[in-house]
Amino acid sequence: MNMPQAEGATATLWKAMSGDATRFPQLDADRKADVVIIGGGYTGLAAAHSVARRGLQPLVVEANTIGWGASGRNGGVVSAKYRIAYSQMAREHGIQVAKAMYRLSHEAVAFVQELILDYGLVEAELTLNGGIRCAHNGRAYAALKEELAWMRQELGEDAGRLLDAHEVAIETGSRSFVGGVISPGVGTLLPYQFVCGLAREINKRYPDTLFERTPALRVEQRNHKICVYTPYGKIQADQLILATNAYSGISPVSQKIKRRVIPFRSSIIATEPLAESLQQRLLVNDRHYGETRRMMRWFRKADRRFVFGGRGAFGKHDSAAAFNALQRAMVEMFPELADTRIDYRWSGHVAMTLDALPHVGRLNERVSFAAGYNGAGVAMSTLMGQLAADFALGSNPDVALLEGGRFRPVPLYPLREAGIRVVAGWYQFLDAIGR
Repeated sequence: MNMPQAEGATATLWKAMSGDATRFPQLDADRKADVVIIGGGYTGLAAAHSVARRGLQPLVVEANTIGWGASGRNGGVVSAKYRIAYSQMAREHGIQVAKAMYRLSHEAVAFVQELILDYGLVEAELTLNGGIRCAHNGRAYAALKEELAWMRQELGEDAGRLLDAHEVAIETGSRSFVGGVISPGVGTLLPYQFVCGLAREINKRYPDTLFERTPALRVEQRNHKICVYTPYGKIQADQLILATNAYSGISPVSQKIKRRVIPFRSSIIATEPLAESLQQRLLVNDRHYGETRRMMRWFRKADRRFVFGGRGAFGKHDSAAAFNALQRAMVEMFPELADTRIDYRWSGHVAMTLDALPHVGRLNERVSFAAGYNGAGVAMSTLMGQLAADFALGSNPDVALLEGGRFRPVPLYPLREAGIRVVAGWYQFLDAIGR
């Protein structure tokens, strides 16, 4: 089986900042484990950590190299949110469900912090100094204000602070926004450094756990065991965890995940290092920032560069048109960047789901999974690895709306790419008319 190749010809900023990452061997013989995990991103590694700390043997196989997929190429935003507002969850499912979802989102951020402290991953540069949602029009600002008031009243916590247009302009250096909300306890990290550092330290603490460039070709269940076949050997285990998310099309063993997610390409650009004058005027508090449009753009700084990302690219490969559109949007929000060189351009897949929520659970008594992070996955995908391990080892954690039974197959799956274009076009239209 041929190895999948890197999605972009140009290296990501994160990889360029990291130097040489630790590499792991291919599987070279038949192995036995308590839990075999397919996928070496945040979910798979967190699952391996959770299995190993209970005194059991995990074994992770990654079809490419650690950090190749979404865990190494995302924006590094550590958030405690979903694509659905908590007030909507409460209306549709009750206040107790909304509270459970709120608890899970904050447990996710805490778990990332716990792993970084446990393994000493200073290179991940986790900074939890808050994030700001920037309202692009009055309607969006009113919705942010209403949601913040609801959260204070119903969840009983300080969920953030409302900012006016002047305060957002001071924070961002842009006058494109009418206001915003700053949320505490969230932040940023370096995503490639986090995934590679976590893999390195897990394999040090629990040797012979990780195998790269080892695709799973097929899975069989027999004699109360799972058998995962690779080109280089067979793995026999009691349980299997599928942690393949938006890249479930790489391996035929992940078809049940593949048919339940819609891969949506997300693109990122990063500028040359900013002049000192721009450093002092743009994103002055080094938070992460996102706007409220449906086709949302987000931005942060890293390595003294301005990093700007968003959705809207289509197809299976990098798109010059998408990168150019990102740069135009960036300059529209931040005119001072008009003459700033773009040094890095890359993209990757986000796994969208029908209900806009991630899911975790069991497919059967031997197979568990976690998938569908909908573009907010650094923290949640990490926690979901722990939850998938809980399910695999016989527990039934309370996951509220994340439970696996809600993870529905995509109707008319062969037409998904056309559907993505239609939905994205509709969202772009609504954004254009201010709805």
